[in-house]
Amino acid sequence: MSELSQLSPQPLWDFFAKICSIPHPSYHEEALATFIVNWASSQQLWCERDTTGNILIRKPATPGMENRKPVALQAHLDMVPQKNNATEHDFARDPIQPWVDGEWLKARGTTLGADNGIGMASALAVLADESVEHGPLEVLLTMTEEAGMEGAFGLQPNWLQAEILINTDSEEEGEVYMGCAGGIDFLSELPIQREAIPANAHTYEISIKGLRGGHSGADIHLGLGNATKLLARFFAEYGTQLELSLLDFKGGNLRNAIPREASAIVAVSHEKEALLQQVLGDYLSILQNEVAPKDKQVTLEAKPAAYSGLALTADSRDRFINLLNVTPNGVIRNSDVAQGVVETSLNIGIVVLEDEQAKIFCLIRSLIDSGKAYVVSMLHSLGALAGAKTEASGSYPGWQPDANSAIMGLTREIYLKLFGKKPSIQVIHAGLECGLFRKPYPHLDMVSIGPTITGPHSPDEQVHIGSVALYWQLLTALLKAIPTK
Repeated sequence: MSELSQLSPQPLWDFFAKICSIPHPSYHEEALATFIVNWASSQQLWCERDTTGNILIRKPATPGMENRKPVALQAHLDMVPQKNNATEHDFARDPIQPWVDGEWLKARGTTLGADNGIGMASALAVLADESVEHGPLEVLLTMTEEAGMEGAFGLQPNWLQAEILINTDSEEEGEVYMGCAGGIDFLSELPIQREAIPANAHTYEISIKGLRGGHSGADIHLGLGNATKLLARFFAEYGTQLELSLLDFKGGNLRNAIPREASAIVAVSHEKEALLQQVLGDYLSILQNEVAPKDKQVTLEAKPAAYSGLALTADSRDRFINLLNVTPNGVIRNSDVAQGVVETSLNIGIVVLEDEQAKIFCLIRSLIDSGKAYVVSMLHSLGALAGAKTEASGSYPGWQPDANSAIMGLTREIYLKLFGKKPSIQVIHAGLECGLFRKPYPHLDMVSIGPTITGPHSPDEQVHIGSVALYWQLLTALLKAIPTK
């Protein structure tokens, strides 16, 4: 943490160091929330939590700026917990270990939590730094955004006083966001039957590792490998030839992260062991040709593994593998309206085999409701063909762009004055909470800004240190320039 104390702007980095020191993955934000509430109380700031756990802090305007439009700075409290398999880390107990690597800040073997910890730290730093000029100010920190936007769903009307909301959850300095995709969760549950492992068969764990993974919205257009899909493809192509019995399968652990690793336990006869190693080499060569330009560290291997359970029957194995292999993944359609932006996508996030069923968890995103509905319909149809029970749930709306947004126009103007160039006005394919804020607060004029963060939702997450300073400069200048009521 001492490295962070040397960075500028210091108030922001000091808060981020504290945030890293307090575990706060989704559903484990309470310790961090308690720290923030206690800090606000020590600063004699008005602070309140709602029934969902969201935090709202108010700070009076800088003297002479009381007649400005009230503004809310908004961030979410939780972070995505992802780590490399070789990293020993309990996200509910262990602090994040940030370190400086040249121009970037990274974490040791885990996600960094710059998404949305930098935004949260910037909001708290504005509250703490008396040199920042602003009108009537609120800071809204929401609960459990990464696991279903629960805080935003639970936000009640008549709590915020703000007329303008600045969301701090964007991840590219120089881009100003005025819209985002909506999303919906989808679960397929396929009944399976099991039987004894064939006599004299040897058990192996086949695993795909070394993929980059990433954010299932912001990175979905990059064509990164989905470990779960790649492993299902292996079984679809070689499983019959090898006469494999499938005992277990797991891939991914978050619906909104592109899976970096997947593994399966299989049983194979002694006569087929040499062939197994041969086709593993063949398939790895295929992967290295197809995905290595982006996923340079991809590996595929089979190691002996002990297993005492039952195997899937041949019919259950084939229905599971065929369903997983045929389920689409990645970009479904690009937008005709927002050039260069994905309109609709699908991420197969988590796959697990239980004793009596296989579960496939997906996250569908789209800029338009009909795009979500189309993919939901497609997955229902695939489930029906496979004999799976299917369910869509947790739908949340997108944030429809407003070309007449005053705060968007002001942000563009301030950016041009500060840096001598126009920012890029964007619609992001990731889900921001802004769309959900529209229901209880239809009058809010909203914009989203942030520093440059790459690899969010993966252990490769990093934030560009210099971009944080530029983001802070923009944020504080924007607060100073908010017009009168």
